[in-house]
Amino acid sequence: MKKEELPKLLNRSFLDDLYGYCYRRTSDSHEAEELCSEIVFAIVKAGNRESEIADAVSFAWKIAHNVYADYAKRRRVRSERMISDDPHEILINIAEEDDSEQRREDGERLQQVLREISFLSRAYRRVMIWYYLDGLPIAEIASRLGITQNTVRQRMFSARNTIRKEVTNMDYNQKKPVGLQDVDLCIIGTGSPAWGDPREVCDRLLSRHVVWLCRKKPMSAAEISKELNMPMAYVEEELEIQSKGRNGQYGMLRKTESGRYAINFALLDEKEITRVREIYASYLPSVCDRIASYIEAHKEEYLAFPYLNHRVDLNLILWQQVFNMASRFESKVKDALQTTCFADALKADRPFSVFGYRVIPGERSWGCGCDGINAYNICGYENVRLTNIYITRIRKHFSCGWDISRDGAIQMAIRAVNGLPVSSLSEKEKESAAKAVECGYLLREGEMLYTKILTLDATYEECLFDITKGLDEVFREDAARVAEEMAVAIREILPEYLMSDWWLVNMLANQPMFDTLVEALIGRGLLTPPEDGIGAEGCWMILKK
Repeated sequence: MKKEELPKLLNRSFLDDLYGYCYRRTSDSHEAEELCSEIVFAIVKAGNRESEIADAVSFAWKIAHNVYADYAKRRRVRSERMISDDPHEILINIAEEDDSEQRREDGERLQQVLREISFLSRAYRRVMIWYYLDGLPIAEIASRLGITQNTVRQRMFSARNTIRKEVTNMDYNQKKPVGLQDVDLCIIGTGSPAWGDPREVCDRLLSRHVVWLCRKKPMSAAEISKELNMPMAYVEEELEIQSKGRNGQYGMLRKTESGRYAINFALLDEKEITRVREIYASYLPSVCDRIASYIEAHKEEYLAFPYLNHRVDLNLILWQQVFNMASRFESKVKDALQTTCFADALKADRPFSVFGYRVIPGERSWGCGCDGINAYNICGYENVRLTNIYITRIRKHFSCGWDISRDGAIQMAIRAVNGLPVSSLSEKEKESAAKAVECGYLLREGEMLYTKILTLDATYEECLFDITKGLDEVFREDAARVAEEMAVAIREILPEYLMSDWWLVNMLANQPMFDTLVEALIGRGLLTPPEDGIGAEGCWMILKK
């Protein structure tokens, strides 16, 4: 393999592993990022050389080790300039400089002592660093911490005993690997993410590990540090981040009265997610049959809805309605659960919630969603609202927060509701129109462009799903049976303090419903998916003059 292939290794998985490698060898996240950047630069630089290598991965890690060795040497030189000899002598007796072998052994022992200090909790770590490394007197340490001098001495005594015990087992501790193997979690959000989405601070490998450990049982920083063989400073920092979340009000973890940290959202393991999905799966064939029969009986009603489009076909209408059809069954199960089982479990008062599960290896993705965007005073309309769904068969056009004022293709679709002559467009507008035709927003007939996205006047917005609402009665019996089984499973899965999130577990169980229904309707010839997954299917627009 040529060295030019080295930069191709720099994917998310490799960078996660590389960052974990750096994180374990530095004092904080900023220093870890700096070291990681140096290693990445060295790998890219090596990739510019024309020569052969036996194994790219091994070669990349050899580069990482060499860069770290240089980094550690520079750090040691800086440390020797800043710290006097006295703290070293207090911690461990260093031999004379001419006794190189003894000095090497003592140096290794000192490094182990310093390493064990990093595994102490913040309260004990501070007094050890301030006294032994910074040379502060006990009186000043006590003043800084607002505690008595006797308390400082007690903490130092306890910390020294802990370090002495761990250094005695130095060989074992050095061989013990840091437990940061991949944890594949699928965490979903619902509501208004602008309020605060805690997933934004839970995207690193260490974050996922800490959250998953606390999911099994409430854990202290010391317990997590020991489990992961990770310095306490990193663990304490991570726990603080995950308990505050992005907005300081809603995090992935919560701190208990005992000082431990527990999971703060519904997170299911592999057996639990399989269990709740199987409850729904046993009823899906019946539900899909009921929906297909309902569509056949109400085709004319769907076609008669007052869309503004030049042309409307049933396929586009059903793609618009299918997400609502699938979610209505979950909603009926939710209503039954609320009424009969969880009337006392009040829904948590927060604008945004997360929930998820640990991914089963080899399992297909059930990711789906429905995102909407708004624009005001654009293309002659007071308000424009666009929505698109996305699943296995359909790719997403846009996400929440997308800026319509900067999207020429969408603007072309808005302008073409009543028809738009191609001759009236400038060259730049023609480019936007071509993009709109390519992605399914526009339909061209001769010299005229028409909006292909299903479009309706805001006057009829509240009636959009009225026909599909008739499925509620059709679903009633199946929904009641599913609710009975789901109630038993939810009570066994969720801890009592998270019981208000029962409805989110129900959403997880229903996740395969959307794709399953779509495939069933495609098989019956009622739905036709777009080529390459992108088109007007699953997209609609509401206009207000």
